Amino acid sequence: MSRDLRPPVDILHYEIVQEQASALGRMGRALEQTLARLREFDAAHAEMPASLQPARRKLVAEAGQALWMFVVQREATGLRDSRHIMRTYNVPAEVQRCMGLAPAPSKRT
Repeated sequence: MSRDLRPPVDILHYEIVQEQASALGRMGRALEQTLARLREFDAAHAEMPASLQPARRKLVAEAGQALWMFVVQREATGLRDSRHIMRTYNVPAEVQRCMGLAPAPSKRT
């Protein structure tokens, strides 16, 4: 039976860093998935009729939300410069502009 001789605070710090890394990975994959759905939609609808604009706006908003979650998680770990994310994931400007915007609450009739 082996015993960890590190101080408890070091063990806790290690666990926290592991969870931060795991959360960053989850958020990065979620961003990749939402951007892929948006790109697939755009590729499938090169000439987009007005009737499909709401569906596209929804995809852009979902990607913006995923981007926001990823940027916030990175900043929580001390990674403040998000330009790297924008280049690496090739985030469209329209997604960047809607990052963090919450949709308006729906009105009940």
